[in-house]
Amino acid sequence: MQRGLRAAGYTVEVAADGAAALAAVRAGAPDLVVLDLGLPDIDGFEVLSTMRGEGHRMPVIVLTARDEVADKVLGFERGADDYVTKPFAFEELLVRVRARLRTAGRVEVQELVHDDLRLDLRTRRVRTPDHGEQELSAREFALLEALMRHPGSIRSREELLDRVWGFDFDPGSNVVEVYIRYLRRKVGADRIRTVRGSGYRMA
Repeated sequence: MQRGLRAAGYTVEVAADGAAALAAVRAGAPDLVVLDLGLPDIDGFEVLSTMRGEGHRMPVIVLTARDEVADKVLGFERGADDYVTKPFAFEELLVRVRARLRTAGRVEVQELVHDDLRLDLRTRRVRTPDHGEQELSAREFALLEALMRHPGSIRSREELLDRVWGFDFDPGSNVVEVYIRYLRRKVGADRIRTVRGSGYRMA
């Protein structure tokens, strides 16, 4: 789900439990929350009640295996905007995310721009004056998007590996370096800088 939402152009932050979710919401209110109920520390309904009690009004989509009518009613009473039960089709979740963002009046960013480099978040295509328009693979897109979201910051190899390939990917792999080379061929070798011993950043 995390990878699918990122591939659709969204910046995603994952919280492993209820306490981490509340901390993330308090640190910088997201545009939307997808909330599981079966969390390891705090029940999802309590997380939702706490969010609403603290005045956080972003849309919340509950995504859970609890499919009883009583649970759905309780979810809406606690402040959920939508309720999706597992198993679910990712395409349906994506449609619901887009609908809730529109209803909330959030503006979806459709393109990232860094100098004369343009990344289309809908089509996964990148454009530069020197290389024209190039289509990116899902991994290339996610990697370039991660760098362009924070153009002034250095993104460590471990952070990129976690963000693009997931927690359980082999940390000894050189896959980040391989895909950085792929991207440089498509956008220009001088646009992505290697910061020795630290990671990568946009030039």
